[in-house]
Parts: sequence; structure tokens; C-alpha cells
Amino acid sequence: MLKVGVVGVGHLGKVHTKLWKEVDSTQLVGVFDENRATASAAANEYHTQNFDHLEELIRSVDALSIVTTTPAHYAVAKQAINAGKHVLIEKPITVTTEQAEELIELAKQKGVKIQVGHIERFNPALLAAEKYLDDPRFFESHRMAQFKPRGTDVAVVLDLMVHDIDVILSLVKSPVKSIDASGVAIVSEQLDIANARIKFENGAVANVTASRISQTPLRKLRIFAREAYISLDFGLKSVDVFRLGKNGESEESTTALTMKLGEIEKGDIPRAIMYEKPDVPELNPLKYELELFRDAIKNNTRPIVSGEDGLKALDVAERILRSIEQEL
Repeated sequence: MLKVGVVGVGHLGKVHTKLWKEVDSTQLVGVFDENRATASAAANEYHTQNFDHLEELIRSVDALSIVTTTPAHYAVAKQAINAGKHVLIEKPITVTTEQAEELIELAKQKGVKIQVGHIERFNPALLAAEKYLDDPRFFESHRMAQFKPRGTDVAVVLDLMVHDIDVILSLVKSPVKSIDASGVAIVSEQLDIANARIKFENGAVANVTASRISQTPLRKLRIFAREAYISLDFGLKSVDVFRLGKNGESEESTTALTMKLGEIEKGDIPRAIMYEKPDVPELNPLKYELELFRDAIKNNTRPIVSGEDGLKALDVAERILRSIEQEL
């Protein structure tokens, strides 16, 4: 039985607390939060122990969910890793790449796992689209959220855009070649709106936009891959696929619909444009994320979103922020 705890029980930390109680082969030992009233309320709501000191919780568990504010990730994770505990750190992994590199090296020395909470990797829409994502060449992402003060301790690039950065990096197996970005602070002291154009060495390009002062929430990623266009809606958990049919493929031979947009001559054989709406698995992305973290510890395997993955996303986010600073 894996003993787990949660550090930081604000809005998202309470969700971690609730779901850990539902994950098989784990035992939620308790929670800790610097805000004692918040910790007490969460402990009472989920019938678990409220620890007065972080050190006591760390000693009592095998693994921790770290769901504090981003600036606190580094100190809490370092303390837990030094004690030989596995950590799931909510995104972004830390505020700086130097901090992330130190945690990753320390985890290797202590023989523990770091998983980073880039939850969109576990979104059912992305899971359903995986088989169509052959050689993606162009990405267009929009992540818009209504203003919430709790996210303004960091720029929108680290608060929201980093989700799409991580997903795109997981799909493009190529180093970043260049970044051109712009952004502006509107209602907070940090950037509230940002856009970045990321070019990869293999020729792939990503145009990424994030805003946390939108009236209407939106989480969409459009991908142009070889012979296919895939539209993902992370919020609605849905996928639409438009692709070139295989040689001889028709409505009679597939579950896809033939689009009445004409035919494309390729290799002297007409190929129709097909439309599919893949079945999306029914799952809770965060619970699935916790289950895979449990499995990585139990089976001694690399987490799906490792510390190194979190570092790569953070590095690109930092480069975007530097590009914006140069424009200001």
C-alpha cells in the first residue's frame, strides 16, 4: 500500500486529496497547508489527518502531491526528495530551470521519482487522437481562461501556456530552433496575454496563444500532420479528424465519412477526404495521472511526464519570456 499525502490544499489540492482516496493500492495519510484554516477544512471534508508541520507529513508518507503555489514547489520538493520521498509536482515544475535541474539530479541521487502535473497529457481527447498524429508539422493552440487571482503569482506563460508547450514538445521529436514571442500585462503585475511562434529544427512550427482575461474559456489545439488535420478540444474532450483516405478507401470500407470536397490525385489514384470523430475514453484525467504515478513508483518505471519533461517545457517557457522581455 503506497502511503501518500498532499501539500497545498487550495482548489486543485483539494481535488488531489479527493481523488487520492479513490486510487487503488494507495492510502491517503493526510494533508498540510501553510494556511492552517484551509488545511483543517480540507482534512475535515475528506476525513484525513491535518498535519501541523510539513516535516511530520513527509516522514509519514512514501509519496507527495505538491500542489502549492508555483514559487513554493522547489523548497517543498527538495525537502521531500532529500527525505527519500517520491513527488508529483503540479505544473510548472519550478520557477526556474536551475531549480528544476537541481531537483532532477537530487532525485537521481536519492532513487525517487518526479512526475510533473501536465494534466493535458492525460486528457481523453489527446489519448483518442494519438494514432492520427504521424509527423505533425504545424500546431495552432488557444488557451483562454477567465481571470482568477490565484494564478497570478506567475506569468500566463507558466500558468496556462506551459500546458500546450508540454503537449507539443511530446509530439515533436526535435529540438527548438527559434522562438518569437510577444505579451502584455493587463490586470496583474505579470503577463496576462502571450503569443509565441516556436520553430523546430525538423521544420515543424507551433503558434501558441494564452490569455487569462478571456470572457469565454477555450482550450483548443489544432494539428496539421502528414495527410491529416486534427482538431482537439481539451475542454469538451472531443476530437475531429480530417484525413486523406487510403488507396481505394470509401464509405463502404470504413467508419469514416467521405467529405464532398472533391478528390485528390495522389500517385494517379483518386483519394477522398475522410472525416472521423474518434471515440474518446471515459476517464478522469487527474485520477488517471495519479494512477500512473502510483504505477511508476510500484513498477520502478519512468513517469509518463517525468522531471526531465517538466524541465523541457519550463526551458521553452523561459525562452518565450525572454523573447517577450526583449520586445518590451
